[in-house]
Amino acid sequence: MPVYEYKALDGSAKSTSGVIDAETPREAREKLRQKKIYVTDLTTVGEKSAPDPTKKPTFVSRLPLPKLGGGKRMAEVSQFTRQLSVLLRAGIPLTQSLNALVEQTQDRQMQTIIRDIRERVSSGTDLEAALAVHPDHFSSLFRSMVAAGQASGELDAVLGRVADFMQKQTRLRGKVSTALTYPAIMLFVSLAVVVFLLLFVVPQITVMMEKQDIEKPLPTLLVTGASDFMAQYWYLVIGGLFGMAGAFKWWKSTEKGEYSWHRFLLRAPLFGSLFTKTSVSRFATTFSVLLKSGLPALDSLRIVKEVVGNVALSKVIGQVHDSIVEGTDISTPIKKSGFFPPVVGYMISVGEQTGELENLLERIADAYDEEVDLAVQKLTAMIEPIMIVFMAVTVGTIIASVMLPLMEISSGGAR
Repeated sequence: MPVYEYKALDGSAKSTSGVIDAETPREAREKLRQKKIYVTDLTTVGEKSAPDPTKKPTFVSRLPLPKLGGGKRMAEVSQFTRQLSVLLRAGIPLTQSLNALVEQTQDRQMQTIIRDIRERVSSGTDLEAALAVHPDHFSSLFRSMVAAGQASGELDAVLGRVADFMQKQTRLRGKVSTALTYPAIMLFVSLAVVVFLLLFVVPQITVMMEKQDIEKPLPTLLVTGASDFMAQYWYLVIGGLFGMAGAFKWWKSTEKGEYSWHRFLLRAPLFGSLFTKTSVSRFATTFSVLLKSGLPALDSLRIVKEVVGNVALSKVIGQVHDSIVEGTDISTPIKKSGFFPPVVGYMISVGEQTGELENLLERIADAYDEEVDLAVQKLTAMIEPIMIVFMAVTVGTIIASVMLPLMEISSGGAR
């Protein structure tokens, strides 16, 4: 069905525009007229390609396919997945389900993407291939699960699992963001206070001490020296910070640097436990969902390796993949890695022996979701007093260093 882009006037004589699908331009105008939208310009923006009996039919789209923002994109894709699952479970054919979602979707950008997917599916392209045209919205994990659902004839159930998976990952990401946001804000405030004291407060007190010819003790000399350096060579300080950030980014972009950094994150003080539990939860959830969706273990591990989000764990998962190819079990490389908690390797071993690996993985994911909640609460409770003490010591040291000479003058004057 062709797609038309229109410019029109609504019932209030205000300009409006959009896209609509119809068999003919006349039908498109009639559909809009029923909505009290009066067309001033109508242009065809997409056409079906003529079917070729020697090759699989495809749809060549001329529709603009904009990108949604990260959080908004995740929410829109999750909603689309959930609604498509419900429609398919109700027995509505795929093309009609997509057509219903086009009419139901409020976001115009996502609506355009669903239109493109519907046209491709209508022209004979399978759903997985139609989704592959939009990799920014539908990841390889998403597409692989859809392909498995189509092959097994359980696309509706698989899409339901995908929607659950996306919601779970969104909640997990939110928990980690909450845990990291508070210390980041506290650190920023602390640095801002220190910079303000060094650049504006300390110089004024230094001038006053110089006028009165006050001898500066060692702490005062260090603080005033830092203040003078920042005031005179602030561009070196900023340049140095950017240089270190650039060097760190370059080092992390190297294979060895990225591995070392991700390994450090899993073992870092305070935050290491949170990152480890988050990664284990993502690994177990993704692996379980893929196995339940009908993907073979080897294919599932290849996908999990890409989405686990940590190079050190990805390397372990690669070893697990290789061990299966060699005919051994999954749990042994996990137990030997040193990154996965021992209980994870034990539960996976039990799952392999009982033939209920996907169910055991789901239990692991649920358990570590709760662990992430506890880790966030514990981390927040620990960081708050640490940051308060850090701010108190830093600011107190600066204030004490500039007040010491003044207190000596006051005590000398009193005598």
